[in-house]
Order: sequence, then structure tokens, then C-alpha cells
Amino acid sequence: MAEHLSQSELDYPFKLLEYFNGFRVSKVIFSACELGVFDHLLKSQKPLPAAHVAQELGTSVDGMERLLDVLVGVNILEVELIDGKACYSSTDVASLYLAKGSAKSLHDMIIYQSQTIYPLWNNMVDAVREGKNQNEKTFGISPEEIFQAIYRSEEEMLKFMGLMNSTWVLDGQDVVTAFNLSCFKSIVDLGGCSGALARELSKAYPSSIVTVLDLPKVIQIARQHFSEQDDAIVFQEGDFFDGDIPPADLFILARILHDWEENKCLQLLKKIHTCCQPGGGVLLVEALLFENHRGPVMAQIFSLNMLVQTEGKEHPPSQYSNMLSSAGFQNIQVCRTGKSYAQINLSGC
Repeated sequence: MAEHLSQSELDYPFKLLEYFNGFRVSKVIFSACELGVFDHLLKSQKPLPAAHVAQELGTSVDGMERLLDVLVGVNILEVELIDGKACYSSTDVASLYLAKGSAKSLHDMIIYQSQTIYPLWNNMVDAVREGKNQNEKTFGISPEEIFQAIYRSEEEMLKFMGLMNSTWVLDGQDVVTAFNLSCFKSIVDLGGCSGALARELSKAYPSSIVTVLDLPKVIQIARQHFSEQDDAIVFQEGDFFDGDIPPADLFILARILHDWEENKCLQLLKKIHTCCQPGGGVLLVEALLFENHRGPVMAQIFSLNMLVQTEGKEHPPSQYSNMLSSAGFQNIQVCRTGKSYAQINLSGC
């Protein structure tokens, strides 16, 4: 490690200290979202003193002022002195990504990180020691029942679906346009959850029929909470492991394979191959690791999250290529978009 550090970093470990405090910065942003800080500042349309924000959101003035000051320090909020009093306002980034009402809001993603991922990561030491997820210790649910843990109540299901919705609102367009998919007239998004990625597909390829296949309870919640008036996508109840998979030209597996151990992934890919129309294919969307184990750090962090939450992991391209080849797929192409969830394998039947 030392050979990669400057002498100034060796003399005083600024970067290490920044990493040590990373969880505190995360929790500041999480807490501000849960309290409604960004929504309130966006609605105000003018800088507000901490006392006003505290009164409206039901917090202590002292606590709110300290929270707002840190948000200013990390460049998420702005502050100015008006008549000698500190008044706070949102930055463009906070208004666009952290307020609930924005079209690109990551609010649901943040709530899930705070209330589900954060508690799981408190048990990271045990996950590393044991080599298994921490759902039992964290939520009292068997480690083998991954999605029973994720969907342990309707409230938790909504949180997870909100996370997925935020993910594809952010990265979906890059995913669906990384390859030209216009030749595929029937597309099935397996485990498509809220339908957010399917909507991006439908917008990019309006002549294609796009179907979301997911568990019955997920589809019911999607129709109730995430459907849109002008939806061009089709929701279909099913179980891609234990039930039938409808035939299609293209199957999407977006952030699916990383949940499961390799044999189960291979079983699913073989099943998809048998359902694939001649000339069809499968599109995998995952966070690809580098072959040399040197990153990307976000994908490495995602892989560690799979350890504490599921039975899977992230892989480098060669691992997915081997699985796809073993399942019968050919002409494997890889595209990295350089963003969190937009690394893709397109493979033909």
C-alpha cells in the first residue's frame, strides 16, 4: 500500500481518515433524507435558517444546525449569512437527486441503504468469518431464504422496489442503448420488479413488446404503486426458477445473477436458452469486476454487499462468459458504460 502513497500521505494519513469517516458522511445524507430536509429546502425556494427547518421537521435546533453544516461541508447544501444568521439552501445536485419530487430522485435508494443495507453491514465481520449472508442475525430470517428476507413485509418490498426503480431511472437509458436492441421484437425482463428498466426499453424501442416477469406479489405491488398511465409494458406473474418462462427474442437479466451461487445461475441460463427464439439472445446487466482484482471499487463493494445479503457475488467478464458458453450461448459481447450498474454482456442463442 505504501508505495502508492505520496510522502505527505505517509506523514499524515488524510485519505485513510477520510475513509474512516465515510460511514458518518453516508449517515448524514441518509438522516437528512429520512427527516425530509431536501424536500423542505426545495419547496421553500429561498434560504432558510436552521431554526425554521427544525420547527417544520420536528427536530432540535442544535441538532438540525449541526446536520445542515455538515451537508454544507460536503457541498450538498449552500449557506449564506442573512442579517448575521446562517441560512441554508439546496444545491442543484441535492434538488435533482435527493428531493423526493425530482424525476431523477434517489430518495428511495437512500432509504433502502439506510434502513436495510446499513444494518446488514454492521455484521460484516461475521459475514467475512462465516462466508454467508447475515439475514438471520440482522432480520431473524433464514440465510437460505434470500428474497423472504428482502420481501419480509409489504413495507420492505416497497423499499426494495423503490431502490430498483431509482437504479434504473439513473442508469436505465445507458443500459438499454449500450447495444442496438431494435432487432428484438419481443423482450422479457426477468425479475423486472417495478418495471423501470422495462420502461426505458419501451421508450428506446417502441416497436418491441416488453414484458416484466416477476413473482406474483411483486407484480401486484408494481401494478399498484409503480404503474404509469401511459405504460406500454406488460406485467406477467411468474417464477423464472420454478415456473415457465415465456418465449421471447431477448431476455434481460438485470442485477439478477449476482444474487445466486454459480450452479443456480447456470441452471437459469440453460433454462432461458431453451426458451430463446432462433436468432434471439440474453442481455446480462451486472457490475463487472476487473480480471486483475484491482477494481472497479464500486463493483468490489457491491460484491461485498452480496456476501452480507445474498448467496451470490460480482464477477469479471470471463466468469459470465464461461457461464453463458456452458449454457449454450454464443457470440458474447461485453460493454462497459463506466457507471454503477451498466456493465453488460449481450449473447446470442
